[in-house]
Amino acid sequence: MVPRHDLTDQRRAAHASGATGQRPAGPPAAPPLQRAGAEPAADGRPTREAQPTREVLAGYLHERAGELLRGLRAHDEAAGSAETAAEAAEAVRLLRRSARRICGTLQTFRPLLDTGWSDRVGAELRWLADVLAKEHEYAARLDRLLTALHRLSAPAAGPDGESAGPAEARTGRPGVGAAKAGALLERQLTLARTRAHSAALRALGSGRFHAVADEIAVLASEAPLDERSADRPAALTLRPLAELAHRRFAEAVDALPHGPEALAHTLTGTEGRHDSGWHHVRHLARQTRYALEVLDGPRQPTPGPGTDGAAAPLHTALALVGRHLTRHRDAAEAAAAASAAGRTPRIAPATAYALGVLHADQRHEVEAARLAFCRTWPPTGDR
Repeated sequence: MVPRHDLTDQRRAAHASGATGQRPAGPPAAPPLQRAGAEPAADGRPTREAQPTREVLAGYLHERAGELLRGLRAHDEAAGSAETAAEAAEAVRLLRRSARRICGTLQTFRPLLDTGWSDRVGAELRWLADVLAKEHEYAARLDRLLTALHRLSAPAAGPDGESAGPAEARTGRPGVGAAKAGALLERQLTLARTRAHSAALRALGSGRFHAVADEIAVLASEAPLDERSADRPAALTLRPLAELAHRRFAEAVDALPHGPEALAHTLTGTEGRHDSGWHHVRHLARQTRYALEVLDGPRQPTPGPGTDGAAAPLHTALALVGRHLTRHRDAAEAAAAASAAGRTPRIAPATAYALGVLHADQRHEVEAARLAFCRTWPPTGDR
């Protein structure tokens, strides 16, 4: 069991004042879904929302299916060689990205599609994206934890620039146990990464994957739309469903704990149960962003004039809060990995102590990510 070591008194005080001083008692209302796609086209062509649903939704799915097939082809060409490992990793990233977007689009706009096909293919793409993400997640988690451990165990300089004394005497730093804690984490997470890599290779060579690849190959040229909606304007079919996804996201944000209650849930034993609500908000934010991509076309996020892009347009604000929520997830999972390592049988007390300090540091990162989310969402121009 990881011993629970809280932050230093100074960090705790600053942390608590930030939680209560910068966050309102309750969340402000989320901005409405913007109608960027309703602006007149410069060349006189019909706007996306005036186009038939068939052209907008099917066109988006065709593009994402083509991306997935290109990623698969690139992976087949690069896999199996150390010289092309970077190209293979990029191909896997493209596969994950395309699979997530197709899956999210099928979920949001399910009533406009063949529901049986949509549910089946969406489930398979969700499986594929999850399998392909594991190796990257373990590698990033290990890097995050080792970097944090190095930072926490670095000697603190005194007034004359010399070391301030033994590590254990300096504000709860990990000290001598840090090296063994790092070795333990590296051993556990490297093993998990290796297994995830093998699982991804098995998945890409499986009949299950080839079956879904065949479905995507068909999707690249033909989307199974509901014919009753296919020829109606996108404003009447796609926008109400995109607004529903946006409303679900806003409601999930409203349901999150706020103020001192949020800090208490972050730094106590109930942390994991409340983390799941934030992970769900991250999923819904991504769903809303994908829906906007269908309506308005893919956009590059451009930060606005406010702090952290707080006065940016909605699609940019969603991208920014998505980064905060991803940081939240990464820190929460890193804290859980440190806690799990601390439960390893027969580890030295100094190692367990170092893992406890690391766990507390990552829970501090969780709260920092939550505060950053609250400063960014909703955009200040819409509050």
